[in-house]
Amino acid sequence: MDKYTVDWKGYIPAISIPFFKNGEIDWKGWSTLLNWLVDEGMHGLLVNGTTGEWFSQSLEEMDAIFQAASKTVNNRIPLIGGCTAYTAEQVVERAKLVEKANFDGILVAPPPYIVLTDEELVAYYQYISDHVELPICIYNWPRGTNVDLDKELVARLADLEKIVAIKNSTGNLQNFVSTFFAIKDKLRVFGFPMNELGISLMKDYGGEGMMGAGAVLGSDHPNFFHSLWEGNIEKALYYGKKDQFLFKSWYNDDFSAKYGSPQAIIKTALNLKGLPGGYPRLPIIPLTKEQELKVKESLEEVERL
Repeated sequence: MDKYTVDWKGYIPAISIPFFKNGEIDWKGWSTLLNWLVDEGMHGLLVNGTTGEWFSQSLEEMDAIFQAASKTVNNRIPLIGGCTAYTAEQVVERAKLVEKANFDGILVAPPPYIVLTDEELVAYYQYISDHVELPICIYNWPRGTNVDLDKELVARLADLEKIVAIKNSTGNLQNFVSTFFAIKDKLRVFGFPMNELGISLMKDYGGEGMMGAGAVLGSDHPNFFHSLWEGNIEKALYYGKKDQFLFKSWYNDDFSAKYGSPQAIIKTALNLKGLPGGYPRLPIIPLTKEQELKVKESLEEVERL
């Protein structure tokens, strides 16, 4: 496999899973949200990433979530399943659920909490590559793993058979850019900011797009990339300005939330837009009324841009 094995590009959001207040999955809401995302023109969907609260799910729930997503999306756009876990064996177990649901690939971050060495990370991903059938997207997520994959390590991982892409959610811009230039011919790269810098890098040197969180602006997110691909930079900057405004309103540079938890912010925003964001599930708790008001105000302001 290589980067040309898959056709992933553009805006592929890591999406929420709506829960009821008692923690049960809102299956009807989940179907409604999936159909809305497809209709809004997303270029793919990432199910059970960080935004999807995979860490609070049982294997049985994961299986049901992957199956429901596959049935609802019905091959209209690519689906990538989040399979991050604490051990390589657990990742493979989850990957088999994703494969059974006929997804197009898996996303795997380094194991949370365990801060592995470079040699351990190579062995970790090697085991996964040897034991799964689907293409793999590496997820560099230093906020959640305490490991920021550098260009030398990513270059080694890029040589593993099943690895075809990277979602590089590092807050270290120098690391992002240097890694991009080191591996852009081997891996599809996601994580470009939707601003002048991101546009310049993608237009002049390649790069596939963004795996963002939540897609609360609907079609504005994929329209950034359509405008870029059409050469309409002014229009791309317009859509990107809206995305960047919400990011700066809700998140810090390291992707931590400025208040509450990122999952709760995304769900609140979806609810305010009349979509089934639902409730977060413990250990994540809902935003306070004051925090909800901040989200509401930012959504109103972004529409005035």
